[in-house]
Amino acid sequence: MILGSAVVAITAPNLIYSALALLVTLIHVAGIYVLLSAEFVAAVQIIVYAGAILVLYLFVLMIFSEHQGQQALHASYPVGVFLGLVVLAEMLMVYWGTGAASDGGTLAPPVWAKAGNTQAIGVLLYTKYLFPFEIASIILLVAMVGAITLGKRSHKAKEVAGANGSSNGHETIAAPISRVAVEHRQEETPRV
Repeated sequence: MILGSAVVAITAPNLIYSALALLVTLIHVAGIYVLLSAEFVAAVQIIVYAGAILVLYLFVLMIFSEHQGQQALHASYPVGVFLGLVVLAEMLMVYWGTGAASDGGTLAPPVWAKAGNTQAIGVLLYTKYLFPFEIASIILLVAMVGAITLGKRSHKAKEVAGANGSSNGHETIAAPISRVAVEHRQEETPRV
């Protein structure tokens, strides 16, 4: 099911159907994490990837026209197939080369079952890795403030463009121009 929905996500001509197939793929990957007794990772997979990231993809798809997406999709088929085969070969080499295919080792599933995956992650995250966790949260906070600042800046630019009569493809609403602004514009024009 995962491979089928992943192939549909890559090859679907409609970008919305492609995003929905990606959602199915991400939910099934979370199911594999549950089968591996990694409940925390499965929950993060659903919340972050199937929730937030996929909504971001849908917003981007709504911004661009469908015709632009289809052109980019068809132009990158050969490159995508080549890179997919390279990544598959690398994954198989790592899988068999590192001994992950065997059932033993210090990180075998019976060891995970004894410790409790979510509890072990929580203890490590808030003891040994507390400083990197806090640094990551500060970086995310800075990124959020930067996104809000850039969003407000583009909103102000649209307001200024609307007041000047420049539409840039958007519908403008006639804003009243004060007499001082008209006089100021007349002074800026060079006289020959």
